[in-house]
Amino acid sequence: MRIDSHQHFWKYHPVKDAWISDAMKVIQRDFLPADLYPLLEKNNIDGCIAVQADQSEYETHFLLLLAKENDFIKGVVGWIDLRAANLEARLEHFFQFKKLKGFRHIVQGEPEVDFLLQEDFCKGIAKLAKYNFTYDLLIFPKHLPVAVEFVKRFPNQKFVIDHLAKPDFRQTDFTEWEKGMREIARYPNVMCKVSGLVTEADWNNWKEADFTYCLDVVTEVFGVNRLMFGSDWPVSLLAASYGESWDIVEHYFSKFSNEEQDKLWGGNAIEFYHL
Repeated sequence: MRIDSHQHFWKYHPVKDAWISDAMKVIQRDFLPADLYPLLEKNNIDGCIAVQADQSEYETHFLLLLAKENDFIKGVVGWIDLRAANLEARLEHFFQFKKLKGFRHIVQGEPEVDFLLQEDFCKGIAKLAKYNFTYDLLIFPKHLPVAVEFVKRFPNQKFVIDHLAKPDFRQTDFTEWEKGMREIARYPNVMCKVSGLVTEADWNNWKEADFTYCLDVVTEVFGVNRLMFGSDWPVSLLAASYGESWDIVEHYFSKFSNEEQDKLWGGNAIEFYHL
């Protein structure tokens, strides 16, 4: 089974979705399952994981409703306030939804670089493993040293790094990013999504070679057994079509064995998210 481990749905609202600036006009509209399904079919993908883009339980329930109505949405990564006093009750509530697989917070948008290490946030993370919920890490390279300390504290929690931790493909110095990725990959409870590549590149002038070095690094330090493909659609439309995003990954990993490719394209996501 082939799985797109990372994509989004939304009903666009200029206030709620203020992060979608005028430079991103191509995605200033609704994106719903009917828009994605033909793209999955065309690329022989059997299902997807819908990931939160708005930090609200309302959106989490919206995604769960879409997943209930559309069988190809195999799982949801939602949002929950991990610092809330009533967190245990909220986790109990979400545990009833079998397609709710885990949670994510937009850590990259927090002003504090050490946000992940805040005591109340860590107390919340510590409760997730009890419910077998996963956690997606949305961070920039500057957050990697903190993220290393963070994952070290929770050896029984399943983590996945979104978008290779967003290296800037518009330049060629990946020293600090590589140092952080090599360190965090030492922790076996951490996986990495091969996703969101084109959005960190020159939207109008990227080429596949821009991504080779960083893909070399993650395949070396994580191994294909801990990587999973994600499109980051529709955000990826800022720089590429769905097929073009797919092609970048397919061309790079074509040199790997069929067994390894099967893991990248779905096997690892199925295991990680308990699909």
